[in-house]
Amino acid sequence: MASQIAGLVNAFDRLAAAGFVMGAEWQAVHNLCQAHEGEQPFDWGHALCHRIEGDTWNAGYWYRLAGQPAATGSFDDEWAAMRPILQAK
Repeated sequence: MASQIAGLVNAFDRLAAAGFVMGAEWQAVHNLCQAHEGEQPFDWGHALCHRIEGDTWNAGYWYRLAGQPAATGSFDDEWAAMRPILQAK
């Protein structure tokens, strides 16, 4: 699973570099998270994807599945907090 999480981190790094906007990088991360539904690191990423999308209800669902509190800060701040935790897995 470590290589899959490394792929998630790389995909989110590209999304961060693109400014966390909806587009190809967002779709790539979302697809990756959907492919790994039920795995908490990916569910957490799925939550951030839906938060970026503006779908707070759906984001809340994925935060609960991931066992994480719903984030309220900037996307940059959330990714900065998530990244080292995911890398440690």
